[in-house]
Amino acid sequence: MAIKRNKRFHAEIPTSSLSDIMFFLFLFFLIISTLANPNVIKLTLPKAKSNETTNKDHVSISVTEAGVYYINKEAVPFDQLETVLLQKTAAAHDNVVVLRVPADNKVQDLVDLMQIGVKLKLNFVIATSK
Repeated sequence: MAIKRNKRFHAEIPTSSLSDIMFFLFLFFLIISTLANPNVIKLTLPKAKSNETTNKDHVSISVTEAGVYYINKEAVPFDQLETVLLQKTAAAHDNVVVLRVPADNKVQDLVDLMQIGVKLKLNFVIATSK
């Protein structure tokens, strides 16, 4: 008497642990992406009672305490600041520029940057911290 099985063996790959791993990777990258700061130049920004967030795609000008000017993390001498700023804003098709000036810096540095913005017809936003 020959007994025949009706069920055949099917190969199966256990994927229950894969979803746990994907969840932890997603959580890790979510936390890391919120901690990433686009402006790596360390400045103590002036304080404000209320501030609004802006789009991170704007051109950014940073001035350090030593008087070094940066446009989007690239060091630029002050005499070339106007031409480089014009090129960057034209390439980005955006006339909004974020100014990052330290709180204890001279007001004259801010006024010099504002005069360049008026000359180039740009809208300047001053970055502050809460």
